[in-house]
Amino acid sequence: MEKQHQHENNKIPVALLIIDVINDFNFPEAPLLLKTSAPIADKIYDLKKRAKKEKIPVIYVNDNFGQWQSDKHKLVDYCSTQPGGEFVKKLQPDDDDFFVVKPKHSGFFSTPLSTLLNELSIQTLILCGVAGNICVLFTANDAYMRGFTLYAPADCSASNIEEDNERALILMEKTLNADISKSEELDLRAIIDQANENKHKTMY
Repeated sequence: MEKQHQHENNKIPVALLIIDVINDFNFPEAPLLLKTSAPIADKIYDLKKRAKKEKIPVIYVNDNFGQWQSDKHKLVDYCSTQPGGEFVKKLQPDDDDFFVVKPKHSGFFSTPLSTLLNELSIQTLILCGVAGNICVLFTANDAYMRGFTLYAPADCSASNIEEDNERALILMEKTLNADISKSEELDLRAIIDQANENKHKTMY
C-alpha cells in the first residue's frame, strides 16, 4: 500500500490536451481554419516539447472524421494526405502520447477521457488546438464543471475567424477561470507545483 501511495505522489498532476489537430481539413470552412491554424503549429509543437521535458502527460483528443476503423496511426496517415497534411505532420502524436477519440465537440462526451484523467491523478489541464471557439471551448467548459484548473494559452488555439477565437478565449478566462497567457509565458514547473499543492489540500 505504501509503494502504491508513493507511486501516486510521483505522478505529474498536469496534462496537456491537444484537441483536433489531427484533422483532415476537408469541410467547407477548412481554408479559413487552415489559414488561422498555420501560426499555432510551431507554438503547440514547442509547448508539447516543453511539457514532455517536465514529464507532463500529453493527451490528444481527436475526432476520427468518419474513420471508425482506424487507430491513431491510420488516422494520422489519412489526415497527412489531406489538405492540412503539413499541419498534421508537424503535430502528430508520439508513441508514448495518449490518444482519445471523440464523437462530438467536447473531449468528455462519450469518451474515456474522465477515466484517464482520474487514473493519471490530473488536477490541471492545459488546452490547445482547433477550433478554439468550438471543440476547445466545449472541452474547457466540461473540464471546468468537473473541477479542473484550466490553462488555454492564447497563441495555441485557432478558429475559422480570428475574432471568434478571441471571444472564446475571453469567455474561457471570464467564465471558466482559465489562464489564457501565451504559451511562452507559462511556467510549467510552477503550474506543476501549484497543482501538487492543490492536490494535497484536497487530500486533507
